[in-house]
Parts: sequence; structure tokens; C-alpha cells
Amino acid sequence: MKKRFTLLTLIAFLSLGTFSVFAQNEPENILATEEVTEEAAEAAEEAPAEETTEETTEETTKKKKEVEEDTFHQIIKQKFMEGGPAFMGIVLLCLILGLALAIERIIYLNMATTNSKKLLNKVNDALKSGGVDAAKEVCRNTRGPVASIFYQGLDRSDEGLEQVEKSIVAYGGVQMGLLEKGLSWISLFIALAPMLGFMGTVIGMIGAFDAIEAAGDISPSLVAGGIKVALLTTVFGLIVAMILQVFYNYLISKVDSIVNDMEDASIKLVDILVNNK
Repeated sequence: MKKRFTLLTLIAFLSLGTFSVFAQNEPENILATEEVTEEAAEAAEEAPAEETTEETTEETTKKKKEVEEDTFHQIIKQKFMEGGPAFMGIVLLCLILGLALAIERIIYLNMATTNSKKLLNKVNDALKSGGVDAAKEVCRNTRGPVASIFYQGLDRSDEGLEQVEKSIVAYGGVQMGLLEKGLSWISLFIALAPMLGFMGTVIGMIGAFDAIEAAGDISPSLVAGGIKVALLTTVFGLIVAMILQVFYNYLISKVDSIVNDMEDASIKLVDILVNNK
């Protein structure tokens, strides 16, 4: 748990540091983009029409693409800064932490996925050849919640089928809790991101009305500036919530699939134990 928390904290600080560097280098990047555009334009004007070849056309196309990509990144950075580093930074932190948790859960759930049919065949063969101890060894050497539940059920096999079923149900609940671990935090960030965006919207509107009050006149530039900042925070908060919602729904469906597999495999394990009595 401590290692996981340290990893998430490190990812958050690295991301914020990267954003700070981008924000500081933004004017230089804009100037560099303008210089590349001017150089491309001058080269196109100075080159005679007769000397134009396929190579120069490809180079020009490549430069245009690079300029467009740089312009797109600069627009994103500019809009981010216009929205206000305070609220936009907090919403960005929600996105970073939410994605870190989602990626960790995706890795964990993929590792927890087991071919239950193959495992059942191995357990059945082990029971026939070596008894319960051999079957427990097969489960011990197999990762995943299904193998853990099988091990607990086999460990109570000498106490009767009723105890086996109780053990499977109890330990199945424990494994389900481990599968759903961290999903509540992702759900929190999904709800928190648009709320922070709306809060930035309200604060931006308040700032616009304060500027109008201080100026003593309704100037379109004053009103437009405040509303623009307000809407940018809302848009960014909604984008973050939508991104995390996609990952959250995928994780929920993955957990449901594993739980259904656990329940089906547990029923078949009981049947195997009945047949091998």
C-alpha cells in the first residue's frame, strides 16, 4: 500500500513539474513556431516554380505538419493558462491521479484473470491422481482470485461440503473486495473534476462582475474575459470526467466478468469434490 501511494505521488509531482516547464517555455515555443512558419513562407517565395521537385514538396508538407502540431500544442497550453493555473492545475491533478489508479487497476485485473476451465481440469486431474494435497499445490502455483478460492475450498474439504461452500462464499467476498479496491477513488475524481470546473466558472463570473463594478461601465471586453475563463474551467473539468468515466466503466465490466467467472468456477469445484468423494 505504501509503495502504491508513493508511486501515485511521484507520478503527480512529475506531471506537475512537466506542466510548469511547458508553461515557462511557452513564449519561446510560440516564437520558434512563428520563425519556422516565416522560413517556410520565405523559402516558398524565393524558390522558382521551375525548380520545384517532389523532394521540396515533401519537405514543405512535412514542415506544415510540424507547424500544425506545434500550433495545436500551443493552443492547448494557452487555453490551460487562460483558464487559471489554480483551478486548472487541481483538475489536472484529478486527471493524473485518476489515470494512475485506473492503470494500476487495469494491470491488476488483467493479472487476476484466470482460465478457470483449464484450472478446473488441472484440479480434477490432481484430485484423481494425488488427492486434495496435489490439488492444493496446483492452486498454490496458480495466480488469481479463482485459484485462491479453490485453495480455501479444498483446505476445508475434510470438514464436509457445507463448510466448503461457506468457505468459498466468505473468501469470494474477500477477493471481490480486492478486485474493487481503488474504484471508489476513481469515482470520486469523476465527480470532483466537473465540480471544480463549475467552481472555477462561478469564480470567473464573480471576477467579471467585480471588473464591471470597478470600471463603472459594462465593457464587452471585461465581460467576455471573465466568461471565457469561466467556461474554460468547466470544459476542462468535463473532459477530465469523461476520460475517467470511460476507464471506470471498463474496470467495472472487468470486475463483473471476473466475479461471474469466480461464481461459476466455484459451483463446478463443489461438483468435482462431490464426484471425487
